[in-house]
Amino acid sequence: MFNIPGHHHISMITKNADMNNHFYKNVLGLRRVKMTVNQDDPTMYHLFFGDRTGSPGTELTFFEIPLVGRTHRGTNAITQIGLLVPTMDSLVYWRERFEEFGVKHSGITTYANRPALHFEDSENLRMVLTVANGQKLDHWETWEKSDVPKEHQIQGMGPIEITVRRLEKMAATLQEIFGYTEVSQKENEWIFQSIEGEAFGEIVVKQLDGEPEKPGRGSVHHLAIRAKNDEELEHWDKEVKARGFHSSGIVDRHYFKSLYFRESNGILFEIATDGPGFLVDADVETLGETLDLPPFLEEKRAEIEAKLTPIKED
Repeated sequence: MFNIPGHHHISMITKNADMNNHFYKNVLGLRRVKMTVNQDDPTMYHLFFGDRTGSPGTELTFFEIPLVGRTHRGTNAITQIGLLVPTMDSLVYWRERFEEFGVKHSGITTYANRPALHFEDSENLRMVLTVANGQKLDHWETWEKSDVPKEHQIQGMGPIEITVRRLEKMAATLQEIFGYTEVSQKENEWIFQSIEGEAFGEIVVKQLDGEPEKPGRGSVHHLAIRAKNDEELEHWDKEVKARGFHSSGIVDRHYFKSLYFRESNGILFEIATDGPGFLVDADVETLGETLDLPPFLEEKRAEIEAKLTPIKED
């Protein structure tokens, strides 16, 4: 019997790699663990931010699309990203840090039954810091060169909010295919956990009628959940297909293997293996500092680099 150990990564759209790089490195204090390209369209950057090594469950990733328009918010979309911080004192630290950097925020409140601090990045991507209360990924590693003190660093992904028209359909996918546990149910809002009692695999599902979201800058492209290895990924591929969903089949992304499918509301899920990880083609000390390409794109490096605008480092 396999289970989902939690989130793997979450991928968003940015209009400006420089601005994005500044916010996630210098404001949120994350490490840029991989600078590469979209393997399906290598004309655009694909940036990964996370802990010291980009551990599964810590990765925020962005596709740069310079001509993208604004997001028109609506339903049938991933609508908020939760990030875990260690303590209530951490929320106070982050509130003061956001004031210092001029980051739009809510002040300290509650979300998904935890103390929280809602905020947005420079492209209005909605995020929320929640207190982990001792819950964290066992493999999370401190980024010692971060401007954020160790005791307040972001420790990975927490509750991911998904807003859909048909809440019961999403609930069936999470529970019946992947074994998520329902831990809270309020009117139009249900909370599920991949491992009961652990925040790092939590999904908050909200019901909302109306027009579907039109994605743009600051929107979420997909959520990736974890499979430990190839055997588990093959299992989930069979399960997804058995439920009548179309699967991409297993795709080798060099840093992990993946499959993709859309559930009944149109939400795009990825299931990704833990390994081999970002150190497969880089040294831990210089991780994320230069453009890395998977082997099948390496022969096109000169052509790819010519089409990319160098990212400003500050």
